This record gives sequence, structure tokens and C-alpha cells, in this order.
Amino acid sequence: MSLNFVKGMSHGIPICLGYLSVSFGFGILAVRSGLSVFQSAAISATNLTSAGQLGGIDIIKAGGTLLEMALVQLTINIRYSLMALSLSQRLDKSFTFPHRLAASYGITDEIFAVCSAQKERITPPYMYGMILVAFLGWVCGTIMGAAAGSLLPEAVTNAMGIVLYGMFLAIIVPPAKKQKSVLAAVGIAAAISIFFHYVLTMVSGGFAVIISAVIASAAAAALFPVADEEAEQ
Repeated sequence: MSLNFVKGMSHGIPICLGYLSVSFGFGILAVRSGLSVFQSAAISATNLTSAGQLGGIDIIKAGGTLLEMALVQLTINIRYSLMALSLSQRLDKSFTFPHRLAASYGITDEIFAVCSAQKERITPPYMYGMILVAFLGWVCGTIMGAAAGSLLPEAVTNAMGIVLYGMFLAIIVPPAKKQKSVLAAVGIAAAISIFFHYVLTMVSGGFAVIISAVIASAAAAALFPVADEEAEQ
């Protein structure tokens, strides 16, 4: 076992601990939506995307189409492509094409942030070590949450199911307090989502998410354009 692999594992421990609590909430929501413990774990093992998985669960629960599922996942997860492009500039020469394909599976917001903070070039063993530990935290948390959701009383699982939504609030509140553009995007998306929920009820949940995200992003970009000097930094 190389030193870089061990280093990656050590840097992945905080991510793993965070994923345990968040994926626990996802496991509960998945079981409450009619999935089994195995199905919940399989989703987490093959996706590693909290927002994407939550959106997917909502579509499954609502009996949505495959087109809705594909569009929702594209809208929610396209940011990972941008993260991968950014990380590609900091990879070691040993990061061959097969390694890039393998490592792309584990690019999440947290892993991207930790890798971006490294001063030296990123090697495959380092990425694999971090991804492995994060993966274990995400999948194990999902299994525990799904098992708990199957055994605990409904009142308890309803209360614990809010964990995942709490994570999203923790993500959007700090930047929204600092940047008006983020606050505007959040407010517009929330308003459109509420409109769909109570007025345009004929629109499915999946398409409502897509439309809300696209309109909110476009509106925020139009209202708060980034200056050329700021974009170059």
C-alpha cells in the first residue's frame, strides 16, 4: 500500500464521517419511498451524489419517466463535469486515461474541494484512497439509515428524515448570506417550486425541478453578471 494511498485515506476520513450522517438520512427517505435496503444501498454505491439521489427518489416515488430521471440527473450533476475539468489541470503524469475514467466515479463536492487544496500534483493512489473511504461512509450510512427506517417507528423516521434537507440548508445558507446572486437563485428557485406545487400541479415533480433550476440559474446570471476581472481570478 503506497504512502499516497494512505494519505488519501486519511484525508478522506472527515468526508467519510460527514457522509455517514447525511447518507443515513437518505437511507431513511429511500425506504419510506418504497425501496428496500438493498435497493437503497445499490443507489448510493452507483451514484455518490446526494442531491441527485434525492431528486431520483422523488421521481421514483412519483412514478416519473426515464426522460425525467435523465434530465433531472443531468441538471443536478452537470457540475461534476466542471469539477473534473478543473481537476484535470492538477493531475500527475501517472494519471493515464483509464485512471481518469476510474477516478471520475468518485468526484464529489467534498473530494473536489480537498483535492483542489493540495499543493502537490494529484496521483491515482491518493484519489483512490480518498474515494474508497468516502464511498464506505456513504454506502454504510445508507445501509444503516435504510435498516433503521425499516425498524424504527414512523414518528422517529419522520424526524430523522430531515437530516438530508438540513445538509442542503447548510450548503446554501452561508454563500447566500455572502452573495446576493446565490440568495436570488435560491429565492427564485423556491418561489417557482412552490408555484408548481400549488398551482401548476399537472407538471410532474421531475420537470418542476428542472424548470426551477434552469430559470433560477438564468435569472441570477442575468441579474448579477460576473465582471471580466472577477471571472479571471
